Amino acid sequence: MSDNPVGNGHAPAVLKISDLSKSYIMGEIRVDALKHISLDFYSGELAVLLGASGSGKSTLINIIGGLDTPSSGSLFFHGREITAATETELTAYRRRSIGFVFQFYNLISSLSALENVQLVTEIAENPMPPEEALKLVGLAHRLNHFPAQLSGGEQQRVAIARAVAKRPELLLCDEPTGALDFQTGKLVLDVIEKVNRELGTTTLIITHNASIAGMADRVVRLSSGEVSEDRRNLTRLSPSELLW
Repeated sequence: MSDNPVGNGHAPAVLKISDLSKSYIMGEIRVDALKHISLDFYSGELAVLLGASGSGKSTLINIIGGLDTPSSGSLFFHGREITAATETELTAYRRRSIGFVFQFYNLISSLSALENVQLVTEIAENPMPPEEALKLVGLAHRLNHFPAQLSGGEQQRVAIARAVAKRPELLLCDEPTGALDFQTGKLVLDVIEKVNRELGTTTLIITHNASIAGMADRVVRLSSGEVSEDRRNLTRLSPSELLW
């Protein structure tokens, strides 16, 4: 258990979300996925975004990551308006500043763990050696194994290594334990917490699992596209202390 005062508002926000809304038209029905979201996230913060399916959390993380655009409102990264960026600028933003971890690992089956990570390091500006990234997630002994030779938890750790190898400022994790059992999920969360702690990477984890909130500096709950709760934990639990 550890105290962690990051993101207390004294430093400028790394990520500033202002009055963000997103609507879809499905046939004759308008779906309001996000409604006037305003949030600030700070350097080194580990935040858990909680919500049921359909609450808007995946839509929000996709907009933060430059994979989707809002219907209205603004998103600023270090004071630069991402919502006003061109496609070329968005590609550069995703490539330089964002690391993605998804529920399903999206590894290339014909490449080894090392080669999957190398795909990212070959296009990054200042990457860590892929071997170092795999060592960080506890897989230094599995470099030459292919995805089919790895467990689900090991594949997710390769995906995390791939995401952090380019040294992103923002690590966005979309249901990273959703396909894993309880014990394996805690091992994966331990790796994410280690990346946040050792590299200082601002980390957002979206999940429907309220138990994961205990490991965060901050918990943001979404409901029907709106922020229904935004609170700061006085202490952070280690993933091994989580129960669900």
